[in-house]
Amino acid sequence: MSGNRAEVTELTRRLVSIPSHAEETAAGDEIEAWLRAETDATVRRDDHGNVFAQRGEGAASLALVGHHDVVAPDDSQVESEAENDGETAYFVEERDGRLYGRGTADMKGSLAAAMCAFRDADPAGELVFASFVGEEAGGVGARAAIDDGFAPDYAVVGEGSTNYAGADQTDVAVAHHGRRGSTLTARGTAAHASEPEAGENAVYRACDAVDVVRGLDAPSTEVLGEHVRGSVVVTEIEGGSAWNVIPETCSVTVDERTVPGERTPLERAEQIDGVEWTVDQDLPPMACDDEAFADAALAAADAAQAAPPERVTKPHATDAGWLAAAGTTCLVAGAAAPGEAHTATESVSIDALQRCRRLYQTLAERWPEGRN
Repeated sequence: MSGNRAEVTELTRRLVSIPSHAEETAAGDEIEAWLRAETDATVRRDDHGNVFAQRGEGAASLALVGHHDVVAPDDSQVESEAENDGETAYFVEERDGRLYGRGTADMKGSLAAAMCAFRDADPAGELVFASFVGEEAGGVGARAAIDDGFAPDYAVVGEGSTNYAGADQTDVAVAHHGRRGSTLTARGTAAHASEPEAGENAVYRACDAVDVVRGLDAPSTEVLGEHVRGSVVVTEIEGGSAWNVIPETCSVTVDERTVPGERTPLERAEQIDGVEWTVDQDLPPMACDDEAFADAALAAADAAQAAPPERVTKPHATDAGWLAAAGTTCLVAGAAAPGEAHTATESVSIDALQRCRRLYQTLAERWPEGRN
């Protein structure tokens, strides 16, 4: 198998050094230029900033999927313009077998691994590479691409799955949670607090609605033998206008981690007089619907490392949810481990990057073998 540790590390460095939390164009430029220079693939950039490449032929397609946007960096992760010839750049440092910097874990490291695997693989069928914009903003790029017709048969999304089942191993996530954020709005009638019976207290109504939420069971299901349990919790409450006024409005924020095929019946809170429930965000969960594909990915992961990988589930929503909802059979496998992303000390294991490059390339060379 071609490729080497230093190459994936250096490509990760290059991608991470490019700021992409507010504007992803420069990072997309680098990815597009690398693919055109390093591969014989058909490469294109859509109007949204997503980058795609395709090589190989077959009745079914496998996509290696990532994103090149990141969340806003901590001050310690940004080099000053004076340190970088007047240009803004992200700080990247290698030490103790890890790369540190914004985007190393989420997810430019896995993106670099996928780019090298895409180039080096002798694909069993049509092999696709895709890097989306706006994943951190709710899957903006993926949703736009899907609307424009992006529809691979299979996809591996390179979000983190390392150290989920054990230390120093990259596992394969066959499912992940979605996230539904919603608001309960309670309305009442204002009155002077000295005459509470003259009004209708919106805070009391909101508290009754919270009691309904507390009594609901969190959603749960099973995906390829893996138990997936979600959660539902009240996270914010706001109401009232003054210490001596009966409140006429009160709002409650509810965070629900959804599972494939199930939702908590939050609409039951509307049984309380004056309470309205609205959904503010609904990021879909993901479930792999093809056990043979999951087995092939697990075998590829096993071939890439000494530790035995396992099927796992992931608590975070990813672009795999949007792809799965549109009909693509998805899995998640990537270099980031729990607790590494979105922090001031964000980092990724260089060993994990190399494992992912091998995993992606091996799977691309074995799948979809013999599929119709």
